[in-house]
Amino acid sequence: MNFQERLLKAIPGGAHTYSRGYDQYPTNVPEILTRGKGSYIYDHEGTKYLDYGMALRAVNIGYAEDEIDSAAISQIRNGNNLTRPSMIELEASELLIDLIDSVDMVKFTKNGSTAVSAAVKLARAYTGRELVARCAEHPFFSYDDWFIASTPLTRGIPQETIEKIKTFRYNDIVSLEALIAQHPEKIACVVLEPAAIEEPKDGFLQRVQELCRAHGIVFVLDEMITGFRWHMKGAQHTYGVTPDLCTFGKAMANGFSVACIAGKREIMELGAIELEGRERVFLLSTTHGAEMCGLGAFIATIRFMQKHKVVEHLWDYGRKLTAMMQRQAEAHGIGHSFKIGGIACSPYYLTLDESGANSLDLRTLFSQEMIRNGVLMPWIALCYRHDEDELAVTERAIEQSFKIYRLALNEGVEKYLNGPAIKPVFRKYN
Repeated sequence: MNFQERLLKAIPGGAHTYSRGYDQYPTNVPEILTRGKGSYIYDHEGTKYLDYGMALRAVNIGYAEDEIDSAAISQIRNGNNLTRPSMIELEASELLIDLIDSVDMVKFTKNGSTAVSAAVKLARAYTGRELVARCAEHPFFSYDDWFIASTPLTRGIPQETIEKIKTFRYNDIVSLEALIAQHPEKIACVVLEPAAIEEPKDGFLQRVQELCRAHGIVFVLDEMITGFRWHMKGAQHTYGVTPDLCTFGKAMANGFSVACIAGKREIMELGAIELEGRERVFLLSTTHGAEMCGLGAFIATIRFMQKHKVVEHLWDYGRKLTAMMQRQAEAHGIGHSFKIGGIACSPYYLTLDESGANSLDLRTLFSQEMIRNGVLMPWIALCYRHDEDELAVTERAIEQSFKIYRLALNEGVEKYLNGPAIKPVFRKYN
């Protein structure tokens, strides 16, 4: 029995995150990994790959960074999880409050889903409303029912939950205005990322903030991806908005399991216990939410990022990488099909068929050939340990992969693609 068969036998979906599943990769992807160091990962045979997946964007400095690992290990030796609040718990909380301008209070947890779900719960409690308006273009906010209800995967979710989730379009303020007009004084919160594939245009985020203020709606900004990549103070600082609540995770602790909900005191303190006579909201209450190793890693990550100007490096490397990929696409005559774009610190690529539609076959082929040439690039997540040597490795892999991509455009992708194309995560049927 191979590793894939063992994984599928032991774990529903074969991994603990659907985006790590075998259906998200070409057939030549390593079935299992054993370790990572810097910007490289290794399979069970010791084969080395340059990685641009970076633990689903959770690692923004590098795998197994000694300084950060040592901080985590130090906290493990302090007991890792104590009976009352720990010193590192207080230090981490005060550090985040000092760092992010919109934050008065913070509560840590272990993953982004629970943090964003906590924001939705707080918003509903604060406003006394039940509807949630979430941005349709942003692919994932939580594994909880309130979000999954707005995807095709509604099996097991009550109909009343489905009916309480509404969607609007990014950079389309009219769509949000129409939603608010359609459901007056019914929307508890607006949930969106500051940016994803697109950056905000024509003051879009400011308009969202103004609408929320005018209609008593809680403005929730999900910074799982943008936080500690766009700016040390978050993309909210980059774009000049002040959310009521915001969530962070992924890169905040360089791969350690740390996420949080944070924001205005008047909303966050609904989960307090010291305000006598006030009806309580049962906010996050998790045994491992303030696990000391993760919070030690968070503090060490922030210090490392400030010392080494990590965010500036991500922007600089991203500009070099995207320029190189665009140059190579044009040189190989595939610039009309292979598109590179996005924000320099978090770029993306698209693979388009002859009609200009997204092609999963071509995307799978590109990923397949990059793996064949020693680079795992399911998407583009950058880290501090991506540097000039890694750019050269990437360019060599790109050159070889684009040769096959060009042949596939001329002769048919099916001739060069080994195995099935990758599939969307949010599909109704397997």
